[in-house]
Amino acid sequence: MSFPSRTRLVNPRLGTYFSIFAALFGALFLLSLIFEELSVDEGLLRVGLFAGPLLLYVAIGIAVMSKEPLDYFAAGRRVPAGYTGLLLAIIACGGTLLVAGTGAFFFSGFDALVLMMGGLAGFVFMAMLLAPFYRKFGAYTVPSYLGRRFDSKSLRIAAAMVTAVPILLVLSAELHVGASLASRLTGYGPGVTTAILVATVIVIVSPGGKRSFTWAAVAQSVAALLGLAIVAATIATLVTSLPVPQLTHGPLVRNMVRNEIPQGLSVISAAPFAFDLPGEGFQHLTKPYTQPFGSVGVTGFALGVLMIATGFAAAPWLLPRVAATPSVYDARKSLGWATVLFGIVLLTISSIAVFMRDYVLDFIMTERVGALPQSITDLMSLGFMSLAEGADHGGPIGYDAMSFDRDGILFAAGVAVGLPRSYMYLGMAGALAACLASICATTMALSAILAEDVVQGATWEPATSPSRVWIARAFVGVALACGAILTLLAPTDPLRLLLWALALTSSSLFPLLVLSIWWKRLTRNGALAGMLTGFMVAALSIFLSEAGVLGLPSAIAGVLGMPFAAAVASALSLAFPETSRHDLEIVRDIRVPGGEIIYDREMRRLELKKHTRP
Repeated sequence: MSFPSRTRLVNPRLGTYFSIFAALFGALFLLSLIFEELSVDEGLLRVGLFAGPLLLYVAIGIAVMSKEPLDYFAAGRRVPAGYTGLLLAIIACGGTLLVAGTGAFFFSGFDALVLMMGGLAGFVFMAMLLAPFYRKFGAYTVPSYLGRRFDSKSLRIAAAMVTAVPILLVLSAELHVGASLASRLTGYGPGVTTAILVATVIVIVSPGGKRSFTWAAVAQSVAALLGLAIVAATIATLVTSLPVPQLTHGPLVRNMVRNEIPQGLSVISAAPFAFDLPGEGFQHLTKPYTQPFGSVGVTGFALGVLMIATGFAAAPWLLPRVAATPSVYDARKSLGWATVLFGIVLLTISSIAVFMRDYVLDFIMTERVGALPQSITDLMSLGFMSLAEGADHGGPIGYDAMSFDRDGILFAAGVAVGLPRSYMYLGMAGALAACLASICATTMALSAILAEDVVQGATWEPATSPSRVWIARAFVGVALACGAILTLLAPTDPLRLLLWALALTSSSLFPLLVLSIWWKRLTRNGALAGMLTGFMVAALSIFLSEAGVLGLPSAIAGVLGMPFAAAVASALSLAFPETSRHDLEIVRDIRVPGGEIIYDREMRRLELKKHTRP
């Protein structure tokens, strides 16, 4: 008996291509080290590590351009699980968690584990509750899924408006971080670097949509991992003699347990609902690294983990990513990769924070006579650290005399241990690559929502293929312009923006998506009312918290909308049951892993109906 050969879905040379890119990125870093030793102008080194990778990302984006809607909105549904998992992990981290998250671990210690535990739990929730079923449905956007699931155009348009808000917040946060990093590398102001990043993303995303973004973002993810791994491994080798920072920083933590309190840090007991992760700018070290619940309270920690987990699980800039995998099995597998890689990245930045804390502890414990060490002078000249007035005139320096820039800790650790400046620039180039990956993801998600669910939201009939793609291309620029305007006119702490976005997503989308898959009796009116209720309660809670009226921190206040959304959707569906046969058939098909992709089938039927209409 003969069996037909299986058609290759994926280019077998992908590994070779990205290995070449990794080699080029590594070679660029080695050249930077060589030129630094030859005393080449430092500005040229910074610009080289900024512009070189950007040109490679742009070349990849243009090389895989496409005019087909399936390629433009779903990357042809043939992105392997490993690459999808890599993208999910790096896009979820973005530059915000890489940069601000390192600072959070440095200042808050174990309390910053709320970020790691929430992210890991979010990928688990996505894998178990949403991703396989969303992949079987195959919608390009979350509003398209909700609209077709309940056969409701009004729900589709309302969902587009609701999802656009958290996407725009994340886009603004990543542009803020990316512009700051680009300013350090180029010397230009935030306005100029924001314009450069916007132009770069337009050139990357517009030619091929999700197909261009996918393969350019894989290169960006490789650059982010290499930049983080090289810097962390080198620091670990110098400090512990082993290049595995995730496993070797334990003895340093034990040293902190013995010495931080005797050297001036005091145990702090946070209120149960406290959620005081460090804000943007310079902060003082106030609590021991290993003390739990010193800046985040017990209840605040639990609410934070729940909010971050459900926000990531239903994130409209992450969940549609699984629709690009070849099968439901690959969607599940990609979430396994995402969980592992996200955990490794968060463990790495936490180890860098430990190395920096250990350096500060050693500096405080060392009796000093005369001038400050060169490393302290370098940290101050680079803007990563400042000393209180008069503290640099000799004598002991305590924790209260030192303050550190939260967003500079990731790069300050290499300077503290005496690494060449090229390592710092490599770390910045890697963090900038993570920013670009997240910016591309949010831009693609928002432009697809505007093109598919706002412009085309009043009808189920899709536009012709060329028009559909060109409309989406036009909205790429619109989405980026909105994000850039928000970044420049209303700058806000990027970590806070990310947490607000996750809170809005967890309250408005997570209950609705879970119920739409696991409860057949959910009705269109119940879904619409639940989504709007959750969003409005979350937004109002954040606003009241910022105004000082609500006693919860704004970072977690938005999670209050989640129970309201679930309750309203359930109550209205039970009070006014109207489940149709169409809805029941879709739920049944979603739960069967095999078979035809539901969204593609629906689109084909609409195309046939349009062509056969007299």
